[in-house]
Amino acid sequence: MAKKSPIIHVILNFVAWLTGIIVALSVAFAMIDGTLSLPRWIGGSVVAGFAGWIVLITTVLGLVLAIIDYLS
Repeated sequence: MAKKSPIIHVILNFVAWLTGIIVALSVAFAMIDGTLSLPRWIGGSVVAGFAGWIVLITTVLGLVLAIIDYLS
């Protein structure tokens, strides 16, 4: 039988997960708005904006899947 994790591990895992979500969304919105950009030779703001949307969509998808997994 698997051992239960102490409550401190559960709390720390949640805090780490929430921090990752917040950072990912912050970076995604900064890339979409143009605050964070790439050098022109890589594609500049067009590539950064596209990458920002990818980060945003995958972060929201991961958030929804984590909530569904928790509720089931």
